[in-house]
Amino acid sequence: MRSIELFYIIFNIVLLGWLVFGRNKSQQGVLIGGGMSILFLLVHGVIEGMRWQMIPTYLMTLFFIVVVVIRYFFNPNDQKKQQSHMRRSRVVLNSTLAVLYSAVAVSLPIVLPVLTFEKPVGPYKIGTVTYDWVDTQREETFTPEPGDKREIMVQIWYPADTTTKGNTAPYISDSDVFAEGYSKILNLPKFLFTNFGYVKTHAIENAEISNQETTYPVLLFSHGFSGHKNQNTFQIEQLVSQGYIVVGIDHTYSSTTSVFADGRVANYVPQKTESIAYLDKANEGWVEDAKFVLDQVEQLAQNDPENRFTGRMDMENVGMFGHSFGGATSTQMLMTDSRIKAALNMDGVLYGKLRVPVEGLKKPFMMMSADDTIREAKETDGKELIEFVKETLPRYEYVSVGGNYWMKIKDMKHMGFSDLYLFSPLYERMEGVDIQKAYRLINDYSLDFFDHYLKQQPFKLLEQNIGEHPEFTLLKG
Repeated sequence: MRSIELFYIIFNIVLLGWLVFGRNKSQQGVLIGGGMSILFLLVHGVIEGMRWQMIPTYLMTLFFIVVVVIRYFFNPNDQKKQQSHMRRSRVVLNSTLAVLYSAVAVSLPIVLPVLTFEKPVGPYKIGTVTYDWVDTQREETFTPEPGDKREIMVQIWYPADTTTKGNTAPYISDSDVFAEGYSKILNLPKFLFTNFGYVKTHAIENAEISNQETTYPVLLFSHGFSGHKNQNTFQIEQLVSQGYIVVGIDHTYSSTTSVFADGRVANYVPQKTESIAYLDKANEGWVEDAKFVLDQVEQLAQNDPENRFTGRMDMENVGMFGHSFGGATSTQMLMTDSRIKAALNMDGVLYGKLRVPVEGLKKPFMMMSADDTIREAKETDGKELIEFVKETLPRYEYVSVGGNYWMKIKDMKHMGFSDLYLFSPLYERMEGVDIQKAYRLINDYSLDFFDHYLKQQPFKLLEQNIGEHPEFTLLKG
């Protein structure tokens, strides 16, 4: 819940309680209380923005206005006479309604909050810029029009100086389009997702890149099926604050939605996500997306037209990380693109053309898995699912061979590796996940992994914590 919202709700509930239960209420006190409620409403609307979850609180303010009007225009003596004849049952009814209404006013903003991200702990602020890139060498296979070329939206986050000021970037641009996208994918009412339009990040739009270091290592990020390039903001901001440039890729028509620079919209296209053969083939397209984006990043590093990234990207130390299908993409990129020096796969089944060989990947790799994902795979029922598991489980056999790492996080779910659980605390309650604790674990160990292999820093966590722990199991091949 946002800060002004919180104070506004508390004030209205206290004022409502005073009006219902208080005695000897002066006309001046009612006027002041109603005026303060209106002031809170105006400040909240201007600074934070009004949202439907706050309607019960707005109605409270309307109620206070009505009370003020009644007390101001009607004879107070008549009111006292009426009050003296008020029945006890009516007092009980009013009290009960006030309590229930207050409960609803508090619950809605809590159950459907405007999500916030923990403040990045690194020494840098964060800058961000977005690009619309077209791969003229590839045909778009998801559109019927011949000659369409593959077009990809990309967002880059990068270190900025602590003194940097500017406009804070929204979590999602074109929030109405994304709300529609979420609604269709999750088959839920669109109004449930309008909160995303109010979410702010810690990134500053078009900020100057920090001169504290000459160059910064580069990390590509790939989302999961029906996800989007911003879906791991909890992780991206922390990495950037520690001195990384992160490049988020929207895999067009496989993302929630993509909004191009000219306003065109490319919505998610349902695909055969239950078919292993289809997913192995589809992953080749995602790998091509990543390679194309990395080509474009190399051009920026050599000659950025805006002169922001020219000579500032350490293209000798490039890594990649991804969630779910994006994790599989990161693994395939590590095996097929020599420019990727290290990769992190977060709970992604190892789809793709290549299999992890018996001798391991021979390049730095880390696998993070939710214990729930592993348990479901082992306890699967149903003929089709059993065949699915038989085909995919053996692909994990050699992931930690050759000195690589496999972290199995306890009390964790597949979507806990994204921002989704911040959407509502109900997710945590229903799924039994302490999401903030899980985020810190993911951030600490992903940073330690990349710091060692891309910045040549000594390990602080990985080598020191091999084995069984209360929160995770860490294996090393």
